[in-house]
Amino acid sequence: MWIAENWKDYSLLDTSDGQRLEKWGEYVLVRPDPQVIWNNAKRHPLWNKADAVYNRSSSGGGQWNDHTLPESWLIHYGDMTLKIKPMGFKHTGVFPEQAVNWDWLREKIQKAGRFVSVLNLFAYTGGATVAAAKEGAAVCHVDAAKGMVAAAKENCLLSGLEKAPVRYIVDDCMKFVERELRRGSKYDAIIMDPPSYGRGPGGELWKLENCVDELVGKCVMLLSNNPLFFLLNSYTTGLSPSTMGYLLGNHTRKLRGKITADEVGLYSKQTGMVLGCGAAARWECD
Repeated sequence: MWIAENWKDYSLLDTSDGQRLEKWGEYVLVRPDPQVIWNNAKRHPLWNKADAVYNRSSSGGGQWNDHTLPESWLIHYGDMTLKIKPMGFKHTGVFPEQAVNWDWLREKIQKAGRFVSVLNLFAYTGGATVAAAKEGAAVCHVDAAKGMVAAAKENCLLSGLEKAPVRYIVDDCMKFVERELRRGSKYDAIIMDPPSYGRGPGGELWKLENCVDELVGKCVMLLSNNPLFFLLNSYTTGLSPSTMGYLLGNHTRKLRGKITADEVGLYSKQTGMVLGCGAAARWECD
């Protein structure tokens, strides 16, 4: 498993009974997690002292209760500064397990020793965009949600990247890729973190299993003649790392490189266990 273990401002304190106990900077949150199917004793003292708890509703969605938090606050990951803001559907604006992918892609860009152009699709609040831009890459950041693109721009500004060559695009990712193909655009690296389902800005319905194979194939066609990497991440239940690796490998088989795939995860400090948080597949040039 690829484990995000270099955090100082975030920690997974404990897990039990479908919940995570987490520390984000100076604030402690309790959030639901469907992967936590065990019901061990909640021994960590902060379970009863959380600053906010997210409770699911029986009718769908949910809300933050015991809310003693500021509207937002900042955390740091190395030289990256990211804004945390508790939102609906339990999100905070950052997926901490993705730090292991940020470290990997930064190392790939740094070792390339050349100008690198990156396409970041379904780019959310821009953790990967900040990571790539910190290494001097030019990034095209694409997400269908206007608010998420605005948050990504803010994270770049907070991280001192106001002059970095980052383009912020609000668009349906499939339609954007198809236009880039018609334009003849090329990228040295592609990052993709598609949701299980959702809608584009024009109401376009997205379901991962129905669309991801076609989208990955089209994205591979956008790779330059000197490609560096392709990172594919998924949180969709049932799509294993091996499945994602096979999918990516099927489309990159004519390229010179290698495929690796694994779970991404976080250490639980109370128990020492590792919580699996998703699947990732990486193609990288030889």
